[in-house]
Amino acid sequence: MSELVPASGTVHWIGTGLSTGSGLARVCRAAERVRVWHRTEERAAEALDRLGLTGRAEPRAYTLPALTAQLAPGDVVVSMLPAPEHTGILAACVARKAHFACSSYVSDAVLTQVPAALAAGVVVLTEAGLDPGIDHLFAHSLVARARETIGDGTAASYRLTSYCGGIPAVPNDFRYRFSWAPLGVLGALRSPARYIEDGAETTAARPWEATRRHVVDGEGFEVYPNRDSVPFVEQYGMPAAWKARSFVRGTLRLEGWLRAWDAVFEELKGGDDARIAALARELAAAYPTTDTDRDRVVLAVSLDVRGPAGQAWSGSYLLDLVGDEEESAMARCVSRTLALGVGHVLDGSLPPGLSRAAETSARSEEWLRELALEGVEFTLRVDA
Repeated sequence: MSELVPASGTVHWIGTGLSTGSGLARVCRAAERVRVWHRTEERAAEALDRLGLTGRAEPRAYTLPALTAQLAPGDVVVSMLPAPEHTGILAACVARKAHFACSSYVSDAVLTQVPAALAAGVVVLTEAGLDPGIDHLFAHSLVARARETIGDGTAASYRLTSYCGGIPAVPNDFRYRFSWAPLGVLGALRSPARYIEDGAETTAARPWEATRRHVVDGEGFEVYPNRDSVPFVEQYGMPAAWKARSFVRGTLRLEGWLRAWDAVFEELKGGDDARIAALARELAAAYPTTDTDRDRVVLAVSLDVRGPAGQAWSGSYLLDLVGDEEESAMARCVSRTLALGVGHVLDGSLPPGLSRAAETSARSEEWLRELALEGVEFTLRVDA
């Protein structure tokens, strides 16, 4: 393994959209110098003012060449931009020996650059937000607890479900509140979902058509599978002797969402890219996010394991937060989790190469303790 490039103490935070919140303030406390990049320097300054951080970070006008010119070895670059932008930013980081952090899933384009990052002694921190991020922490913790009780070699069967959603705190007719770009929401719905159901791998070409009712802490929601759940069987450390009856990572919505979005689904079935882009703009105009809106984030992860001799273990984590006038629940969860990761890059505790919010149960417990101290509240229930 290449030697880790020591952190310089300078952090570059790119983008101040809906997911940027109080985590940026934490970064300003932890780093020696912070630069916040936006489309224009004026917009960056406005964002700092909105977050109460004027004078604590330097506003900058973002272009990739402008960022690259200011990168020094050991700097940390935090990308809050859409995932397709990460490839170019990471390439610049590797070339300048700067570390990289984001809350997005690891893409194939990012994976191809990991060997170069490792060779350069650069940290590539990904999946360090809410979902992905906190959901990984919950899952690793539950799996480790179940393994202690059931045993790795036991021919057990299990069900793991992980559902997360940003929803309106006060239900509306649309049964939804956009907490990220509408085009991204529609794009996710157009992507097939792969998961395990009744012991077999299953693919939903249209994820919403696999929607079902799901009860969390006595409250009914609608949930559907999202992306590819199957690789996380290995990532979460499920013992080889255990057989999955169900393994689903998905999205949570308010009851009535499926019916309220019926017209949207009809568009998704037949619309081309241009029409879907236009639909995203129409939805953004019809359902704007305003300063008076309050969002709610619900993340529910549960694991149920049954052994052949009657051994049983069940556990669940629940995060249920409502935003306030200072910050949305989504921004709090994403930005504070990512800020913890940035702190680990700054203190040199992450190795060079690829890291996620959680790679082991021990590390998950560490992050969960830190999140609790940061005001991200959650509950754990265990029945063994």
